[in-house]
Amino acid sequence: MPERTMDFGRYGARGRKSAELAGEVLDRLAMEGGIRSPVTSRRGLGARLNYLTNSAAGRQAMADAGITVARSTLRRWLGHKQTPSRDNLARIEAAYRAHRRKNVARHLLQRLNSRGGTRVEIQPLDQSRVAEPRKRDITPIAGFRRLRIRNWDRIIDAWTAGDVEALDDAWVDQLKDLGSPWGEYEYATSVGFSA
Repeated sequence: MPERTMDFGRYGARGRKSAELAGEVLDRLAMEGGIRSPVTSRRGLGARLNYLTNSAAGRQAMADAGITVARSTLRRWLGHKQTPSRDNLARIEAAYRAHRRKNVARHLLQRLNSRGGTRVEIQPLDQSRVAEPRKRDITPIAGFRRLRIRNWDRIIDAWTAGDVEALDDAWVDQLKDLGSPWGEYEYATSVGFSA
């Protein structure tokens, strides 16, 4: 049975944690139907501020992101009379993403768990820079593997909370369904799925 990778990249392999890649796919799915204008535009900033200031949870997301401005400053931002600093724009974007993630998590979980789960495709790590005797034998044709994840609850909970370590643990628990070669997919070049 393979163990978790302790020293990834030591011999030249390239890739990223497949849990991190899966989190990015979940982020893209969460932003579907969200605000498309960038936070740097007047429209994008106004839409994000309205989304965040219309509920206690949104205001809490702003506080969690480190936005600590006076109400008068917030009113000026909303009235387009003052533009937030670059740091505050980044915090507003982070607060928006975190709040949106929490708002769509339940719906996304239903979509991913429906019809017996969701099929995931994982492209293995890049071994082009690894010396021949140190390369792993990635056996499936074309190198990628398909996996059906039937229960996304732990993955979505960790992703919603922004807990990278818990997301990695939940993801690896699902990878173990690949059988003995699951360790080859702990790091990958890409992960894809849709809901």
